[in-house]
Amino acid sequence: MDKKYEGLVKQAIEAMKNSYSPYSKFRVGAAVLTKEGKVFTGTNVENASYGLSMCAERVAIFKAVSEGYTEFEAMAIASASGDASPCGACRQVMQEFSPNMKVIFAGKEFSLSELLPRPFSGGSLNV
Repeated sequence: MDKKYEGLVKQAIEAMKNSYSPYSKFRVGAAVLTKEGKVFTGTNVENASYGLSMCAERVAIFKAVSEGYTEFEAMAIASASGDASPCGACRQVMQEFSPNMKVIFAGKEFSLSELLPRPFSGGSLNV
């Protein structure tokens, strides 16, 4: 993992403390770094109706987008197990905004294309 992302990992760990996970007890935090150098954090938010829950990665990205940031350099993810990779929905959301972003979890750095080799994109739409 590139040392320049150590601070991002620390922010993801800190965000994990705010996890609302009363059902699974599985805490996750994420920190996304914009191309401009700003960091947005998120944590998983569960709901008794599990389908309405939201992953930490999407919370961080949606917070950034709601503030006008849509290009990302990297995202760090921290979890209670230390080894949780982003789900498919989160990978697809990352792809929507920054197909070349770095994703850091479990002490390793991955390219998004490694995690989502054949993404669906706006170019896939035949409109």
